[in-house]
Amino acid sequence: MISGANTYKELLFTRTVFLPFLIGLLFSSCNKTEDEAMAKRVYTTSFETADDFAGFYFTPQNYLNTSFHELNDSIVRSGNFSHKAWIHGANQPSTYSQNNNHRAYPTIQLYKTAKGSFNTPCYITFWVWLDMDLNANAVGENDWFSLATFTDDETDNWNRTVLVNLSYDGFVHLMHVPDQGQQEHIFQTTTDKFPQKEWVEIKLFLDFSSNGYSKVWQNGTMVSHANIRGVKNRLSQAHFGLYCSPQIHSGVVYNDDLRIEEVGKE
Repeated sequence: MISGANTYKELLFTRTVFLPFLIGLLFSSCNKTEDEAMAKRVYTTSFETADDFAGFYFTPQNYLNTSFHELNDSIVRSGNFSHKAWIHGANQPSTYSQNNNHRAYPTIQLYKTAKGSFNTPCYITFWVWLDMDLNANAVGENDWFSLATFTDDETDNWNRTVLVNLSYDGFVHLMHVPDQGQQEHIFQTTTDKFPQKEWVEIKLFLDFSSNGYSKVWQNGTMVSHANIRGVKNRLSQAHFGLYCSPQIHSGVVYNDDLRIEEVGKE
């Protein structure tokens, strides 16, 4: 009888205490695994220090004797500094063998980070303050300014890129979509112009998967949407700052509060 009572008590303990504990432990383990799987990487900078770009490529100061950049405290959205880039003088027109576009920026080389290139989709948010005249030109290309450039290329070639550009008529649009050299959009604003001489939030959804696409919002309003083809599903490098057509002879741009974040979906 004593032995039977002990057996019954052991069985009762197993059913009422141990089994629920074991099930709870298994669920906890599963949830932890799911949480770890859902953990996404983030890169952020408020341009407070050049250490945020340690090991990344910077365009040389005084590039082509016309483009300059620095961390500066004159126009700042948050913190003590922003990234300032400016132009002093026009460049010669680009040729087939020589790209003379203005350049002044640090490159965000995600593929050089500990875990390598980011997986897409990603959300990218940054703030821009721009003062630059963009014009239609009677000879050569019209003026343009590139707010951001993205690539899946982990080399210096940047063979496949997607750009967020500002055209001479004042509209932000996706460039090199759906394929390199093309500009075909699902949606493109013709009413919401980019405001200059004030801070503007630019936000992108960027998906380089087999059914890839991108959307761009300007101060919360969608301004451009296009499919993307011919890319690997990774975001390897990006640059912001100053990148624009060579004939522009003056202007300044500030960037602040950049965030690149892996996400599961839009």
